[in-house]
Formats: sequence, C-alpha cells, structure tokens
Amino acid sequence: MKILIITQYFPPEIGAPQNRLYELAVRIAKRKGYEVTVLTAMPNYPKMEIFKAYHKVLYKKETMDGITVHRAWIYVSKSKGIIKRLMNYFSFVFTSVYVGLFKVHGRFDLVVTESPPLFLGISGYVLSKFKRAKFSLNVSDLWPESAEKLGLVTNKMMLKSATFLEEFLYRKSIFVTGQTQGIVKDIQTRFPSKTVYWLPNGVDVEMFDNKKIESTWRVDNGFKKEDLIFLYAGILGHAQGLELIVKAASLLKDKFPNVYFVMMGAGPEKEMLVALKERLATSNVLFFEPVTKSEIGMIIKSIDAALVPLKKMDLFLGAIPSKIFESLAMEKPIVLGVDGEARELFVNQGECAVFFEPENENDLAAKIIDICEGKIDLVQLGKNGRNYVSEKFNRNKLADSYVDFIESKIKVKTGLSE
Repeated sequence: MKILIITQYFPPEIGAPQNRLYELAVRIAKRKGYEVTVLTAMPNYPKMEIFKAYHKVLYKKETMDGITVHRAWIYVSKSKGIIKRLMNYFSFVFTSVYVGLFKVHGRFDLVVTESPPLFLGISGYVLSKFKRAKFSLNVSDLWPESAEKLGLVTNKMMLKSATFLEEFLYRKSIFVTGQTQGIVKDIQTRFPSKTVYWLPNGVDVEMFDNKKIESTWRVDNGFKKEDLIFLYAGILGHAQGLELIVKAASLLKDKFPNVYFVMMGAGPEKEMLVALKERLATSNVLFFEPVTKSEIGMIIKSIDAALVPLKKMDLFLGAIPSKIFESLAMEKPIVLGVDGEARELFVNQGECAVFFEPENENDLAAKIIDICEGKIDLVQLGKNGRNYVSEKFNRNKLADSYVDFIESKIKVKTGLSE
C-alpha cells in the first residue's frame, strides 16, 4: 500500500505533530508491502525562520529512515497578524499542490492530510483526485472552533468560510482520524454517518526509558541534588496560559527557595513571560531554548515532574497535550492543569498525575507545597506513569492498530486502490 502524508509540520522541526507523524510514518514504512511518502514545508517552526540548511531553497527531496520526504517552499513571517498567518498557510497550500503534481510521482492508495492548518485539506483533496487515492483528514485540533474560541480569528465571514471547508473535507474523507476522544466525539456527533478513528499521541517506550538514559543536565546547569525542578517543555503559546507558572513561582519563591520552574521552548508568548518574570522578580523561573527530540530525554531524566497547563476553556476538555507521554515514559509524573479527558486518563485511570485547576496559580502553588511537604509521592506516580503509557500509548501498538484499521477500510489490488 502506498500512503502519502501531507503536513505543514515535520522534523527536523520539533513539536507534537512533527513527532507523531514521523514516528507513525517510520513504523508503517517498515511493514512489508507499505511505502510512505511525506509532502511537507521547508522547516521553520516554531521560530518562523527557515532552517539554515533549507534557506533559499524552493524544493528539496530527502530520505529519512525509509521515508521519502518532499519539501516545498513556504512563506514565513514572525508577524502575529491574521494576514501574514494566512499567507503562511496558503503559500504552502499552493506549493504543496505544485510539488505533489510535478515532483511526487505515481499513484497512491491513501492521502492523509494533517489539520491544522485546515486549509491544507484543500491540497490533500486535490492531490487525492490526481493520484487516484482515497482521502483522509487527520484532526489534531478542531478548526475553526479553536481559533475562534482563542480569539485568534474574529472575522465572521472568515469563520463561516472555514466552517464550510471543514465540513466539506469531513464529507469527502473515506474516514477521519482524531488525536483525542473529545475530537472524535465532536466529529461523530456532527457527522454520525462518518467513520472517525481515535489515533492518539503516544511514545517510543524504548527510546524514553529512564534506566537507559544518562544525564548530567542537572549538575551542568547548577542545580543541587535537593532542588525540586518542575519542567514545562513546549510551545510558549496562547493556549497554555503559561503566566500561571510565573505567578505560582512568585508565591513560592520565599518559602521554598529550592523549587525551580524551567520553561523550555519558544513561541509568541515568550517575550510576555520574560517581562512578567522580571516584574515579579521570580528568580526561580528559568528560560531555556528548545532542544531536539534526542536531547529531551536527558532533560526529563534530570527533573522531578513535568508541568502541563492549558487555559480554562470548554474547548480543552478534550485536549491531550503530547508532552505528557515522554515524561511518563521516563517515570516522571505530571502536574496537570488540564481538565476533562486528560484528567480522566492520567489522574483517575493512570494514577500518574497531580491535578490543579487550570489558570489557578494558587491551586498550582498549593499542589507544589504538598509535594514539598511529602504529601504526594512523585516516585510512585512516576512508576505508575511508565506502566500506563507502555500499555495504552505505546507507539508500536498504536501504529499496528492504525494499519489494521486502514486495511479494513481500503482494499488494495496489485498495489493500487480498487
């Protein structure tokens, strides 16, 4: 079976969709009779700068671990304005169609398109027609609903047009996949006749194994053995409400001088967060640049728990931040500020996370105090976490189940869809 994956985001960029799609593609490509091709943009995320190795390149073809990767030019800008953002999205819509038609040769059985950005579904649908393939949309965030509720898009005409496109793409998909049960339920409710498959994020439990990784990161960065380090690693964006971490740190800085909050990443809110740290004089908040996937394990090895917050919105009741999985695989528990599905999975079922109310710095500070006073056993939570994700969110198992699902939906004859 020949599968074409179309995504704006792919390694060497770091991030949730990048890791998820790469890990899935690699595992499928290793199966006998499967061939996976990726059509993506020149890497630029999250700093919105084309990576040096791809600078001034319009098209590039690469091979990554058995996957053929075609990269197309994309317009990038650091501007947060809606016009520049749309230019970014639509530039890749056009170049991906061009590269897909003239550089990606042959027919395919299935075209899988990652959303967001929702507009890329146009490329996926068009190319599926030319490639005589079935079309499938993979939804990792409900657009335009999330963009509207976060205040990123307010133009009513634009929202109406995006909703029309969203519904069109769902109807044209042979099936839809969603990263969370909340996304799956939302789509199934609106399109009861559509098959929607839960394809969650996961983790390579062999790669992220606390017993196999050595690290001197804690010592190298001047931390003491008795220090408690809480790590937020990921995009410094609007949805996370990260000012909560800085405010909670301010509440704890005098009474618990050995507690540190590490914020590792880049994004549109970093400047605001640094200014807030300086205003509140929170020397226990430390900012680090993002690191590669191969490096993050050494850092997780050195911390005591991972912080995973999101804003207090109904939209996020079905959200499962991907950064949860690597930390749990490394036996590091989660301090979780996400209600709904994430709370049910990791606090109630997995017993590997401590919950605090989203956007409530006082509650976060209270939970940190409980940890400092020994009322919460981080070690046991970490062990629970490793066992839980190894069973439920192992990437090998997830890929196997996904392939079985595809084969049940697409009948292949002599390498081509019937």
